[in-house]
Order: sequence, then C-alpha cells, then structure tokens
Amino acid sequence: MEINIVVPGEPVPQGRPKFTTKPFIRAYDPPKSAAYKKLVATYAMLNKPKNLLEGELAVHIDIFKGSLKSFSKKKAHLAETRVLRPITKPDADNYAKGPLDALKGIIWKDDGQVVELMARKFYSADPRIEITVRTLDEVQTNLI
Repeated sequence: MEINIVVPGEPVPQGRPKFTTKPFIRAYDPPKSAAYKKLVATYAMLNKPKNLLEGELAVHIDIFKGSLKSFSKKKAHLAETRVLRPITKPDADNYAKGPLDALKGIIWKDDGQVVELMARKFYSADPRIEITVRTLDEVQTNLI
C-alpha cells in the first residue's frame, strides 16, 4: 500500500522543545512547530487509510522550501529543475521530525514502524512537503 500526502505552504522544521514549571515541570512544542503538526495532521486525514498501517514502513519526504527572492533567473531555473538545492540550515531531518510525529494515530500506530526514511530538500516557487508512505514486507511480523 502507498499513501501520498501533500502539505502546501512553507515547510516548518521541528523546533527545540520549550519547558515550563507551571503548574509542574513539562516540555512542550514551540507554537510554530505545534501549529505545523496540526496542519500536517489535517492533510493526512484526507488520505487516512481505513485501518492504521502496521508493520514496517518506508517514508519519503520531499521538502520544497520557497525559492529565494535574490535568485537570478538562471538560479531560479536551476532551483525549479532540482539542480540547485538548499544546503543551509535547517537540516532535512529537522523538517522530517514534525510530520513523522503528526502522522502517528492517523496513518500508522507509531513512528517506530518507520524502518526506512528519506528526506530531501529542494527549492520551489510552490513551497510544500510531499510525504509518501509505503508498507514493506512484513517479515518481522511473520517471525514473531
């Protein structure tokens, strides 16, 4: 089975947890990260499988950051054809963390099921993330 999810808008990397002591000590997501997880969850609900996926999963996340306004026409063309890629921070894995958390309970039971993860960064005039989730052979399930 394969599920494809497209989340429009500028991708948001997972921020470092914030801490509070009121009413007790706890950690929480920064507001921007929490809002982005809700957005991803909203689009994931549109592609929700009948039953949560089980077993081993492969997840591919393509991150399309907005093209820079300072790009020349040549650089903009190279960016749109995926030749010129972002090599600046935030890291690709920071962009993947939020969506992986957001899909728990909607697409799969737990993100521990993800045994293969690919996150790639690109530029685009149409910023978004594209998430592809595939089920793999359930070898581990059959061995238990």
